[in-house]
Amino acid sequence: MRGVTKTRALTACAMFAAFTAVFSQISIPIGPVPINLATLSVLMAGGLLGARGGACSQIIFLLTGAAGAPVFSGFRGGFSALAGPTGGYIVGYVLAAWFTGFFYQKRKTTGALVFGMIVGSMTCYAFGLAWFMIVTSNDFLRSISACVIPFLPGDALKITAAALLSPRLSRAAQGNLNIL
Repeated sequence: MRGVTKTRALTACAMFAAFTAVFSQISIPIGPVPINLATLSVLMAGGLLGARGGACSQIIFLLTGAAGAPVFSGFRGGFSALAGPTGGYIVGYVLAAWFTGFFYQKRKTTGALVFGMIVGSMTCYAFGLAWFMIVTSNDFLRSISACVIPFLPGDALKITAAALLSPRLSRAAQGNLNIL
């Protein structure tokens, strides 16, 4: 029975890594940081797979892209994509999924899920903003104006959608996804 659980866990992590790759391609290039749906997948991974599983799925996504697979926004891949202006956000996906799952696992309430998603999103912003500032040498105000403020309304919608979908999908899967 233990082998089945490990197989399900790995399959669920790989599935959410693939979702993040697909959702990364649904994007609108608005400047140095595109608007895309990747964070919707990241937040749902944390909500459905828990802290460890959600983070694992995003580590798989990150490593797949770092190895050269074109999974990042705009079908980019390789270490150069991670070293570019959006690399911090991609690294932040790991912690965003972890925080979402961590807070939700503690309380199993919608409020805890939303709080985890907000903390996860803020963590992703922090990593992305810091890395963007390092790579581009832009100051804080210019960077936050380009890399955070334009994304807040869309991320609020993604958090709302993920908070509504995650519990429903978990019930539909009868708990088979939240296995880590």
